[in-house]
Amino acid sequence: MNTFNRNDWSVEEVQDIYHLPLLELIYRAATVHRKYNDTAEVQVCTLLSIKTGGCIEDCAYCPQAARYNTGVNIKALMAKDEVLDYARKAKEAGSTRFCMGAAWREVRDNRDFDRVLDMVKGVNSLGMEVCCTLGMLTEQQAEKLADAGLYAYNHNLDTSSEYYSEIITTRTYNDRLKTLDNVRNAGVTVCCGGIIGLGETHDDRIKMLHTLSTMPKHPESVPVNALVRVKGTPLENNPKVDIWDMIRMIATARILMPKTMVRLSAGRTEMSVAEQALCFLAGANSIFAGDKLLTTPNPSFEEDNIMFELLGLKAREAFKDEKDAAEINVS
Repeated sequence: MNTFNRNDWSVEEVQDIYHLPLLELIYRAATVHRKYNDTAEVQVCTLLSIKTGGCIEDCAYCPQAARYNTGVNIKALMAKDEVLDYARKAKEAGSTRFCMGAAWREVRDNRDFDRVLDMVKGVNSLGMEVCCTLGMLTEQQAEKLADAGLYAYNHNLDTSSEYYSEIITTRTYNDRLKTLDNVRNAGVTVCCGGIIGLGETHDDRIKMLHTLSTMPKHPESVPVNALVRVKGTPLENNPKVDIWDMIRMIATARILMPKTMVRLSAGRTEMSVAEQALCFLAGANSIFAGDKLLTTPNPSFEEDNIMFELLGLKAREAFKDEKDAAEINVS
């Protein structure tokens, strides 16, 4: 079956793929991955919290929500020079994409947004793919970010539309989808995935994957996150996500969206190298590197370099799709 660029998956088809016997699912996903991607190549991204804590939303998993007592200290928007220093260090350590996250409900047209636009220009000038996750934004704001050199915008769906209100009540699922439309219309690439371990069912995971894979254009990046259980959040006592559930999600995402970067995101600190290797085999080809994911722990650059050497992996170069397209046009 030719899966490339299909956007007409039915829920039943997604269900059938997701529920395949695990080894068969991994084999099929690995076959698709090998056909459409360089399986030795992994996109290395770094995520920095440029404005931390004090968020007015009630996302049940998030340590940055002001209403939860999680020990996260509120920090104002960082200075541009400090952010660029982090970006340079990330680039030196091997990252090719730099993502800046601010704990805002939505982007506001003010001095802080102007400062973020300046940061985007600065990171872009370093030759890195620059990504932001700033909450909801209008199409005009997305266009300003695009003009500043923004390459990608992250705005996760988190879960299915049916389960969403169990996790977040301060915005709607449609609010999320509207922001993604605004990003796409502005010509910025879309980074959109979700979190497993929120208390959702397998059907919720299937429905979220269905929503992602039936968008008019597949997201260029799909992060698959395992819940990081943070003391003080409503989900702090949820059970640890089973590695086989992560592999099942990654493999299904790979089959549904063959050319998408499927990112093995939050939760890697609780995975062995062998478990991460199975995720790469099942189709993951992107990670966050560096010891922090916003406010939660993550493996260090050194640990990841050792893992890459062991598994024979290499970092994907920045702007590879654009370079490949330019070469095709020249030839």
